[in-house]
Amino acid sequence: MLDLLANKWSALAIGALEAGPHRFGALQRRLQGVSPKVLTRTLRRLEATGLVARTVYPEVPLHVEYELTELGRGAAVPLNALRAWVEDHIDQLPR
Repeated sequence: MLDLLANKWSALAIGALEAGPHRFGALQRRLQGVSPKVLTRTLRRLEATGLVARTVYPEVPLHVEYELTELGRGAAVPLNALRAWVEDHIDQLPR
């Protein structure tokens, strides 16, 4: 689980989903630089571990949304603390 949460794209996807449900395309736009393949793999891992829920709406075309589960919202708390620490110390960190 630590490996999953420490992954750059997992942490950023969880942060993006804190605002509420997102469709795949909207998530990809928010996570600039992520490829569709990597985002798909990340979302599947987050869903498999119960951090993200995937809802399919039977419309034409198919409408799929991803959102944090309660467990995922809990994981967002320490990730936010880590992000705040990095932002506070960015000038002191090696590049």
